[in-house]
Amino acid sequence: MARAIEVAERGQGKVRPNPLVGCVLVKNNEIIAEGWHDHLGGLHAEQMAIHDAEKNGHSPNGATAFVTLEPCNHFGRTPPCTESLLWAGVKKVIVAHRDSNPTVRGEGIEVLLEAGITVKVGLMEKEANQQMQSFLNWCENKRPLVTLKIAVDNSGNVDDLTSSSRRFTSEKSLDNVHHLRNSVDAVIVGIATVLRDDPSLNVRRVNVGHSGQPLRVVLDSQARIPMDCKMLTDGGDTLIIHATELEGRWALRMSCENGIFDIGKVLDILGDKGCQEVLLEGGPTTAKLFLDAGMIDRVITIHADVDFDEGLPLGISDAEYRDAGLELVENFDWGGDDVSCWSRRGLNWPCDGWPVPKK
Repeated sequence: MARAIEVAERGQGKVRPNPLVGCVLVKNNEIIAEGWHDHLGGLHAEQMAIHDAEKNGHSPNGATAFVTLEPCNHFGRTPPCTESLLWAGVKKVIVAHRDSNPTVRGEGIEVLLEAGITVKVGLMEKEANQQMQSFLNWCENKRPLVTLKIAVDNSGNVDDLTSSSRRFTSEKSLDNVHHLRNSVDAVIVGIATVLRDDPSLNVRRVNVGHSGQPLRVVLDSQARIPMDCKMLTDGGDTLIIHATELEGRWALRMSCENGIFDIGKVLDILGDKGCQEVLLEGGPTTAKLFLDAGMIDRVITIHADVDFDEGLPLGISDAEYRDAGLELVENFDWGGDDVSCWSRRGLNWPCDGWPVPKK
């Protein structure tokens, strides 16, 4: 099962909104094949493992399948995995974690048991839960997990007000931020970020694959967004949450109080759209808004070795993160930038090196 969890990571950034899933086939106490969900619309892990066995001259008949998530029993982009396992003659299925998705919820296990297959559930369940945390959270709560990504100078400033907007982190940090964007379903900013930076907020430095670009979300209570900004003219998917009479296919009206949206309702909207992971890339105001609402699950802070002339402070201390239920879990070095990672207590970091997939 440990190997199944390991190979599942190969689908990182390529299968959203589906979860990472791995499968290993064992026969006569030897691994004869392995598979993982590699890309959206591609073979599921069980199907890839069966194909891998046959390609290498091994019969899956009589094998034991170790799979990280309960096999599906419905037609989606691919046929049911239960049918594939039955067709292959697998005699035993070891499942790490049940699937809480309403389209599955025990049906896969039930079908296998009714067909006479031995099924055991719960092996390395904790580790599988950690890997699939955003998917399982969405199945249970219909809300996405929120990761705040922020970059600061040596004094904790997010911007230099004496110059035009510019990037100040390393090339490696930039690459890894694009990996991070590629692993989420939506990127959220406030209107101030759009007016200051006119960002694209898309994935550019890594292969997007079959999952496509994340949804861009702008919190803009007074509908100040310029109609010629990149996010409204580049053809990508954008959602403007506003409280006025803004019109357009990308506009969604929502009431607010004193210009402040109910962040829980914002996340409910994104959850209804199927978003399981969102990245918060806004400035200090938006970051503090989410933090005060208790809606930040993880924080990635990139500390660059630069000094701004007239800095705009982030204004959030480590103590405030702790008060919000977050704890420091690890540090990275990204091309000379010191990166600190925080996570909500009880929510493990998804995997070693996340958000950068293992090679």
